[in-house]
Formats: sequence, C-alpha cells, structure tokens
Amino acid sequence: MTQARFRFHGTLERFLAPAHRGRATWVECAAVASAKHQIEALGVPHTEVGLLLVNGEPAELTRRLGEGDEVIVHPALAFECAGASGLIRNQPPGRPRFVADAHLGALARRLRMAGFDTLYDNAYADPALADLARREERILLTRDRELLKRRQVVYGCYVHALRPEAQLHELYQRLGLRTWAAPFSRCLACNSPLRAVSLEEVAERLPPRVRERHLCFLSCPQCDKLFWEGSHWRAMRERLALV
Repeated sequence: MTQARFRFHGTLERFLAPAHRGRATWVECAAVASAKHQIEALGVPHTEVGLLLVNGEPAELTRRLGEGDEVIVHPALAFECAGASGLIRNQPPGRPRFVADAHLGALARRLRMAGFDTLYDNAYADPALADLARREERILLTRDRELLKRRQVVYGCYVHALRPEAQLHELYQRLGLRTWAAPFSRCLACNSPLRAVSLEEVAERLPPRVRERHLCFLSCPQCDKLFWEGSHWRAMRERLALV
C-alpha cells in the first residue's frame, strides 16, 4: 500500500463522504493504483474530472500514484471556462450528441426540443448504455454514478438537478450547448430530423382550424408526426428561452 493526499474542489465534493469534503485528506492506495481508480474509489466518476494535478503538474487519469503524492482534482466546468492547460476532455469534438438513461426521459425530450440528437429508451440496460455511448461517441447522461464509472464510458455527465428544466439549464451551462442549439429540428417522439412540408402536402391530415390558421409545417419522416406553430409550440419556445 501507498499513501497519497487528495483534495477535491467545487461540485466534486458532492460525491465524497463527509470526512473528505472541504479539506485535503490522506488516503491509502493500492501499490499499482491509477489516479482514476482511486478517484472513483472515493466516489467521483472519472467523467466529472476536468483537471487533475499531481504534485502541482497536470496529469492523466491513468497516472500511477506514488508514496506521498499530492493529488488535486477539479471539476470540468470551472476550467473549461478558464481555458486552463492540461484539461481532461469531457465531450467529443463537434456538435454534442447524447444518450440518456431510463430516469431522464423528460430531459431527453427537452434536449430533442432544443435540436440535440438524443437517444432514449427506458428498456436500455446499463451495459448497453455504456457500449452505445462509446460506440457512437455520445455523452452519457445519468444520475447513477456507478454507471459513469464503467470503463467503457469515455464521455459522460452526472446530472445533479432533479427537475427537467433545471437539468437542461445545467447541461447548457456545463457543456456550452447554447451555440449548438437548433430548436424544433428534431422529432420529440423518435429523435429523427424533421423536414419542412407544405400545406398542400398535409392538408388532408389536418383539423379544419389548423388548415385555416397555419401555413408552415414540419414532418417526421420516421414516425410521420406533424408539427406546426400552435399554442403548444409557443409554450415550448418560451420554455427554451428561459434556459
């Protein structure tokens, strides 16, 4: 066994036992323990780490710990905003894509509303979720920290908030989603990209009052649902404006 001293900052302290919060503490580690292994043993999923310092120098999660090492662990958000060097990448390059676990169906629907490719099925088992996220380079969204500790998970995000609106706001802040948003471009039901259709193409499927009041429509080529800018649409737009 070897000893290293750990100090966690910011939101990472929420994952820790009370004895490890707000101060540096000495921890016994296995002789071949990596930083990732020991950080997760203390309760923090590796996906939540934004910057790891060992003896004052940026380090990878695979770093083997030695006797007397000083380990400082920061959350992702604080240093993404500051542009610090030595960051651990928490999301794939390009437009973010997601897969949400069974408890985040309402959040998945709101992400689709904002235009984000978001897979969700409450029948997904944890191994399938982890494999899907890795295979398709999706960010795995969950409130299950043990799921995020799986080795297959490269990109993941523990969602702290409980209410769907607050969860969406949390992701917008942490992952910088605002610049990528494309509201009402995906089907809320099946996640497929929507296409614009004319009134003439869909007139026979519309209630008379809708035909009289609206000219612009969107159609889902996968599940054949129709969308138009009615009162429900305006309510969703106002909801997204608050994020």
